[in-house]
Amino acid sequence: MSYLTDEIASQPGCWARAIEMAGSAGAALPGPGERIAAIGCGSSLNVARCYAALREAAGQGETDAFPASEVPAARRYDRMVYISRTGTTTEVLDALRRAPRDTPATAITADPDFADERSVVSSRFITSSIVLLRAHLGTNVRSLPAEAEREVARPLPPELAERAEFTFLGCGWAAPLADEAALKLREAARTWAESYPAMEYRHGPISVSDEDTVVWALGEVPSDLLADARRTGAAVIASDADPLAALIGAQRLAAALAERKGIDPDQPRALSRSVILTG
Repeated sequence: MSYLTDEIASQPGCWARAIEMAGSAGAALPGPGERIAAIGCGSSLNVARCYAALREAAGQGETDAFPASEVPAARRYDRMVYISRTGTTTEVLDALRRAPRDTPATAITADPDFADERSVVSSRFITSSIVLLRAHLGTNVRSLPAEAEREVARPLPPELAERAEFTFLGCGWAAPLADEAALKLREAARTWAESYPAMEYRHGPISVSDEDTVVWALGEVPSDLLADARRTGAAVIASDADPLAALIGAQRLAAALAERKGIDPDQPRALSRSVILTG
C-alpha cells in the first residue's frame, strides 16, 4: 500500500478537522469586501483558482488567482493569499518577497495537524484546503466528511482500468477540480489525461473521444453535453456528489492505475514534494 492510498483514504477526517479550523480562523483569512489575489503552483494553484471562483460567487469580493511565477507586478490588492503544501516552493516564496510590503499576506500550508503528506503526489492537503476555504466563506460543508467517507468506500467502475484516455469536465469552481483530477492521473500513473471547463469540451476536444476514452464530470454538467460524449463511444462518469467528493474518485483511480502499471505513485518520475530552484 502506498502513502498516497492511505492519504486519500484519510480525507474524511482531514475535512472534519478543516471545518473546525475554519471556525477559529477569524481575520487570518480574507474578510468580505477585500480585493484578493490567491497564489500557488501546481495543485496549490488549483486550490487558488477554486477559491477565486467560490469567493466571487459568494459575493465576498473580487478575487484573482495566479501561478506564483505570473503575479502581475503593477496590480494592487488588499491581501495576498499564498498556498503551498511545504511552504518551501521557490516561486511562491519569490512572489511573497516581491509583494508590496504594506499588503497583508496569508499563507496556507500543511503541518502535522493539517493534512501533511508523505507522498510526492498531493491529495488530502489540496482537498482539505478547499474545505477550509469553503467553510470560511460561509458555505454549509458539514455533510462533506460523510460524503468523502462514501466516496472512499465506493467501488470504482471496473471498465475504467481498460480505458486509455481520460477527460475531466467541470463548471464554475469545479473546472479547476477537473484540472486537478487530470493532474493526479498524469503525476501518479503517467496516464493520458486532459481537462476542460465543461462547455468547452464540444469546441474541439470532443473530436478525440472514442471507445478508449472516459469522460468524467465533476459536479453538474449539462445532460445534453454528456449525451454528446456518449455518442462518441466514450464511457461517461457522472454523479450527484459534491464536486470535491467526486474528486476522490479520480484520486483513487490514479492510485489504482499506478498499481496496475507497477508504478510507485509516491515517487513520480521527475517530480519532488517541493520545487526548490537553485539557479
